[in-house]
Amino acid sequence: MKTRPCAMMFFVNQEKESVSQMKKKSLRLDKVLSHVGIGTRKEIKKLVKAGRVRVNDEPATDPGMHVFPFEDEIEVDHRPVLYREHIYLMMNKPQGVLSATEDAVQEVVTDLLEPEHRVFSPFPAGRLDKDTEGLLLLTSDGKLAHQLLSPKKHIPKVYVADIEGEVTDNDIHAFQTGITLEDGYTTMPGDLHILHAGPRSTVEITIYEGKFHQIKRMFRALGKKVVSLKRIRMGSLELDPDLAPGEYRELTAEELNKLIK
Repeated sequence: MKTRPCAMMFFVNQEKESVSQMKKKSLRLDKVLSHVGIGTRKEIKKLVKAGRVRVNDEPATDPGMHVFPFEDEIEVDHRPVLYREHIYLMMNKPQGVLSATEDAVQEVVTDLLEPEHRVFSPFPAGRLDKDTEGLLLLTSDGKLAHQLLSPKKHIPKVYVADIEGEVTDNDIHAFQTGITLEDGYTTMPGDLHILHAGPRSTVEITIYEGKFHQIKRMFRALGKKVVSLKRIRMGSLELDPDLAPGEYRELTAEELNKLIK
């Protein structure tokens, strides 16, 4: 799976500590190495004993020694170790892949990740339907994911869709006032912009909640059918246009800071 590299940063942890506070924290060397997937503590002990681990260009002599993972230069077999507490990935989810971490039969989004990212056990922050593509955030940061998904936050989610049927001003008004679905639930007001109107229309939709198959059900209530659906933005996070379906990259410092705020 092709990924696109980005400059890394010192990420804010679940207590929202400042970067300077994080940099002052020391951790056991074996804990740092196991966290980034180098191996189990038993395996790391063997690596240290064999002289294959170096800290600040000096051989490590004790797997339990304390290091400053954001400041010290740590190498295993002469390859630098980049420590991160959490991982934040932007994926352009392709159609036909489940927004899940495992499934006995079908392919899931974490199957598309490289081993160096899977080791952090990231999960999708929210979901996209199997046949929906576009922006998906995968992270190991449970607190941030909870904040993004909280119904109280009303995080805007923006989609582009092809619709079977001509979308009109009446549909725009229906979105603005909320649409009653087949189960009787009335959605929160949303925004609908017509990019192209015709027998097959193209629209941009913004919703502030995430009910099951919500956009498809909203158009179904209006007598129209969603042919294709792609998410292009969630909150401040916009899909990188350079990411092809199935590709992903780590968030930049600017993207993550905006998302946290």
